[in-house]
Amino acid sequence: MGIEPKKYSMPVQQPSQRIHNFNEVALGYTEELAVAEARRCLNCKNMPCVNGCPVNISIPHFIAEIKQHNFEKAYSIIAEASSLPAICGRVCPQETQCESKCTLGIRFEPVAIGRLERFVADYHNSHNTQTVEPCVTNEKKVAVIGSGPSGLACAGELVKSGYDVTIFEALHRLGGVLVYGIPEFRLPKSIVDKEIQSLKNYGVKFERNTVVGKTVTVDELIENDFDAVFIGTGAGLPKFAGICGEGLNGVYSANEFLTRINLMKAYESDAKTPIMRAEKTVVIGGGNVAMDAARTALRLGAKSVSIVYRRSMDELPARREEVEHALEEGITFELLCAPVEIIGRDNFVSGLKVRKCKLGDPDEHGRLKPIEIENSEYVIDADCVIIAIGTSPNPLIRRTTLQISFSERGCIVVDEFGKTSKNGVYAGGDAVTGAATVILAMGAGKTAANAINKYLSNMNNL
Repeated sequence: MGIEPKKYSMPVQQPSQRIHNFNEVALGYTEELAVAEARRCLNCKNMPCVNGCPVNISIPHFIAEIKQHNFEKAYSIIAEASSLPAICGRVCPQETQCESKCTLGIRFEPVAIGRLERFVADYHNSHNTQTVEPCVTNEKKVAVIGSGPSGLACAGELVKSGYDVTIFEALHRLGGVLVYGIPEFRLPKSIVDKEIQSLKNYGVKFERNTVVGKTVTVDELIENDFDAVFIGTGAGLPKFAGICGEGLNGVYSANEFLTRINLMKAYESDAKTPIMRAEKTVVIGGGNVAMDAARTALRLGAKSVSIVYRRSMDELPARREEVEHALEEGITFELLCAPVEIIGRDNFVSGLKVRKCKLGDPDEHGRLKPIEIENSEYVIDADCVIIAIGTSPNPLIRRTTLQISFSERGCIVVDEFGKTSKNGVYAGGDAVTGAATVILAMGAGKTAANAINKYLSNMNNL
């Protein structure tokens, strides 16, 4: 029997149903589908897919166990490298990472590595009954600032190595961008809670409602209580387009809009946090956050939702799966359009003026540069405009910490191991790179944890 040329399809909620609820869209592989997909793997000896994984999961080995129906063994292989497999299986851009390196992809569609990782993690979470004993501590204490993906990954590595780890989280809910930034229909918060509970079981401690830089500073942590500090505060400061009308009622940053929905449950009828239920919503931007905002607006009851993006569909940076889901749900794309002005009436949004663009030569990042066409303006009717053009790190750590170097963009400067210019302080994730992916943040957290372990081990030997 030959190899199936295409991935086995992921079961999903139908578009006509899912636009009316916040339940997860992708329903996950059955055991039969998972085994069938695993059998597409060539089990390459040089394992190129592993090189495409920021946390270096032994991908062919866990897939080989799926083929044999050894799902718990497959999970144990993944867990050796990743602290958050159920999350990564859902939100990581596998198509540009591990799956892009898959040998099978040279001729056919690559193996659905992300779908298989999700299946294994979900199987473990629903079938595992074993209790985890807390790790034995070596009495060295590490503070982790931020409970997002980089902080959780760093803490997971360190606690398993014997360190007494405390995570400080500014919000009342743990998970960072995993809970405030990614909608329930893409990443159920119960999944995040289970992954965090597993870290608690290993012995990681959590301090909520602690704003490092206000409640306590990095300097105070390193001077008084902790032997090392990891900063994983993310990039939660929204960027705006700098166009007229951004102060009108009905204009949101995607960060605020999604936080109100995901963290404060503003979509519930008795929610204490208000949110505009617009009839016509326009989202500016073309990344995953823009897709999340647009699809969320639709679920709030918008009759029309449009995404405005300056380049063409080929340059759209969002995951292809998310774009396809958005199209299926009836979201329209106003491509090759640049926002010019948010138009208002009585201090409320009434439309977005845009200007048509054409693509020119590549910019410094290799992307075709959009060139605005004169006298090509038109107005898109809207009573809500959501700006999703990126975020940057919050400046609080920069303002309150001595001896740490920052870039012009406000990102923490680190070496290849995550070490900052301040002794004993490490950093990773979006606080270092600017807004990026969950798995890259996890990889940075894991790298820094290994560096912290080496640093503290060397201290013991002095």
